[in-house]
Amino acid sequence: MATQQHIRNPIEWGWDSLKQTGRTVGAAGHTIDGAWEGHDRTVPTVRRIGVADLRDVIRRGFEDFGAYRTDVVFLCLLYPIIGLVLARMAWGYGMIPLLFPLVSGFALIAPFFAVGLYEMSRRREAGASSGWADAFGVASTPALGSIMALGLVLLALFAMWLGAAHFIWLLTLGPEPSVSLQALMNDVLTTQAGRTMAIVGIAVGFVFALAVLVLTVVSFPLLLDRDVGVGTAISTSVEVVRKNPGPMAFWGLIIAGSLLLGAIPLLLGLAIVFPVLGHATWHLYRKVLPR
Repeated sequence: MATQQHIRNPIEWGWDSLKQTGRTVGAAGHTIDGAWEGHDRTVPTVRRIGVADLRDVIRRGFEDFGAYRTDVVFLCLLYPIIGLVLARMAWGYGMIPLLFPLVSGFALIAPFFAVGLYEMSRRREAGASSGWADAFGVASTPALGSIMALGLVLLALFAMWLGAAHFIWLLTLGPEPSVSLQALMNDVLTTQAGRTMAIVGIAVGFVFALAVLVLTVVSFPLLLDRDVGVGTAISTSVEVVRKNPGPMAFWGLIIAGSLLLGAIPLLLGLAIVFPVLGHATWHLYRKVLPR
């Protein structure tokens, strides 16, 4: 006897999706201890690429963005909103000196939050694209435990960056916080201590950003695409940078410059810049690790 089917309303669908995601995340928690291993520990063969390949991956990133435009803009509006909320909290709790480190530190954890975009590009490439719901396909991947483990590594680096930024401020302009953002900018531009803080902060931030680029340039897409552990994914990412130092340095500049441009209009530009870079990262992975 056939069962009657009905179209579920968004609330019902959302509740079922949340329950399924909760069960999947719970299961991933049991496997996260083995996330560094995986069945295949062999570092894949890495292909050398050039600047022309980077132009191609950006073009493909825009193509994926065009295919998902309405969906990803809606999803990625969450990031500037979170950024503005964090900025408001920093302002409210007298942590104005941490405002820039909070905003710039987004680049350190962005690869983890872009996992849904990688999954969307992967499904579109396979001809299985269905819309914004593709991003949540990550919740059902066997690699979820490994993805979460690598995400925790990035979160730890983000926390270390904030701690370093706070320490640099204490040694230069601290310990009394600035009364306003304008006063902080005035100190940075007109005092020796402020200039020292800016120069040292940028240098230290560059080291953190470089570490994240080296560790994750292809790590998350590789975890989604192949049965490897976090250790193999990181080793492969390091090998990609070692074999392509020039293109990877240029890729890092593209990311930094794009995120900076996206952050200027109250972070709202990130709703476009972030998905384009996310989709492009998947195609960069395909360039250096072809099937």
